[in-house]
Amino acid sequence: MYNDIGEVMLNIVLYEPEIPQNTGNIMRTCVATDSILHLIKPYGFILNDSTIKRSGVNYIDKLKYYEYDDWDDFKSKNKGTYYYFTRYGHKPHTSFDYSNNSSNIYLIFGKESTGIPKHILQKDLEHCMRIPMTANVRSLNLSNCVAICTYEVLRQQNY
Repeated sequence: MYNDIGEVMLNIVLYEPEIPQNTGNIMRTCVATDSILHLIKPYGFILNDSTIKRSGVNYIDKLKYYEYDDWDDFKSKNKGTYYYFTRYGHKPHTSFDYSNNSSNIYLIFGKESTGIPKHILQKDLEHCMRIPMTANVRSLNLSNCVAICTYEVLRQQNY
């Protein structure tokens, strides 16, 4: 995905998101960072103004987003480097080099309850990662994870 002047864009991918408030917060982050949001169905909610607007506030009209029927539909339309955030990842998100902004970058996050399916992850294990945290929690909130990782990519690209 490229912006209006042909530059590569940062892409945030939500695989089957379940919680509308998380998706709304991620929409706001995408607008704030000029990132493109990709939503892969099915959702755990109805995507409309009433379910999303409270979290996205007044920024939804500035959001660049695309919807896909399933993972295969998404993959067939988007080329670039995919990075998967998963509890099965062994490398921290900061160990990857995102500074080459000549290629599309896709940060892929799974559904809140179960994450990204293993059959998807198994095809690209070298790009599976996790955000470091203590053993006291199973996971961080999805919208927080998206913000942490989005800003790491932007930091490496000098914002």
